[in-house]
Amino acid sequence: MNQELLRIVENIARDKNIDKESIFADLEEAMVSAIRKHFGDTESEIGVQIDRSSGKVTAAQDGKPIDILALGRIPAQTAKQVMIQKIRADERESIFSEFAQRKGQLVSGAVVRYEGGTLIINLEHSTESYMPKGEQIMGQTHRPGERIRCLILDVKETASQVKIILSRTHPDFIRRLFESEVPEIAEGIIEIRALAREAGYRSKAAVTSYDDKVDPVGACVGVRGSRIKNIVEELGGEKIDIVRWNDSSQVLVANALMPAKVSEIALCFELGRATVVVEEDQLSLAIGKHGQNVRLAARLTGWDIDILTPDEYNQGIERLAGCVKNVEGAEEVLVDKLIALGIISVLDIDDVGAEPLVSELKLDRGFAERLVAAADREAKTLIAEADQKQAEKQLAQQGKVLDTMQRDDEG
Repeated sequence: MNQELLRIVENIARDKNIDKESIFADLEEAMVSAIRKHFGDTESEIGVQIDRSSGKVTAAQDGKPIDILALGRIPAQTAKQVMIQKIRADERESIFSEFAQRKGQLVSGAVVRYEGGTLIINLEHSTESYMPKGEQIMGQTHRPGERIRCLILDVKETASQVKIILSRTHPDFIRRLFESEVPEIAEGIIEIRALAREAGYRSKAAVTSYDDKVDPVGACVGVRGSRIKNIVEELGGEKIDIVRWNDSSQVLVANALMPAKVSEIALCFELGRATVVVEEDQLSLAIGKHGQNVRLAARLTGWDIDILTPDEYNQGIERLAGCVKNVEGAEEVLVDKLIALGIISVLDIDDVGAEPLVSELKLDRGFAERLVAAADREAKTLIAEADQKQAEKQLAQQGKVLDTMQRDDEG
């Protein structure tokens, strides 16, 4: 019986991932509770000791030995219930302690089932975890028994269970996949400096190398794309752009908009905006499908990116120059100074206000305020013209529809 007890403790410790000493302590407390209930005694000093090597159980009440086996079935049931509760509490504590430390790490598990859109996944030690619908990659479905990798997003402890929340849509999921596929990242030779993601569609990662001999982009892609291919397959075909990180915001923005080629970039630090000029044949590539490329580039770089064609850029500069020249006291070089500040239209002056013009360009405050007022008037005119053009375009489209309907009626 004593050896059987040791085997049972060993099995519980292994299966539930609980320290053996905790189980022995729980057993002793459970037996003490059973003895107290049996004798209806709350005052006596009751002690139970289990020998950790032999499994021998000794019990005493006020120093007098007690035969545990002679207590009967009811105390045994009491001990059993107390033991079950304590082991469950220990198991919750063990699970929370283990997975709380692994928060933000990759974990592999087996799919169990779907519950109202939430995916239930079994991790090690048969620990159930949850992946809400919003953390699942859109378009992917998983079969029971299938093994998948996920990111431990959060670990919450409740009164009855530990809830482990998993994710496959979080940007850090891709970061961890790169660490597992690219040894140079795991070793710290290459670092992912920024990451932007639209799960299931496209991601952008900016990487840098701390070793001049290691190409960060080439190392992440791998020989014939072998490394990036493994990650893309894990993500169900999601596209991943690897770009080179640069401390220069202008270079970084240009890199982030790849595969589009950028002609010119103007940074306005006051507005946190990068105005990017691309040729007509690069415009759709720079913007991307449904604006995806420019949107991800903006998240990656932290800049609000506005993409213009050369004609749109030049029109904005011409209108800005005309507005500035009409302000009394304006110097010819002022337009160039404004462009250097990232201000490339009258709308920008209106947004920036007078203060940066005074502090950055050292303009007289009175002149700066007159310039902003003139830009405000010109901006309102510009907006009115744009609204009128839009209205005319809509009328023209309506006219085409009416003509088509009329021809169909006549036919």
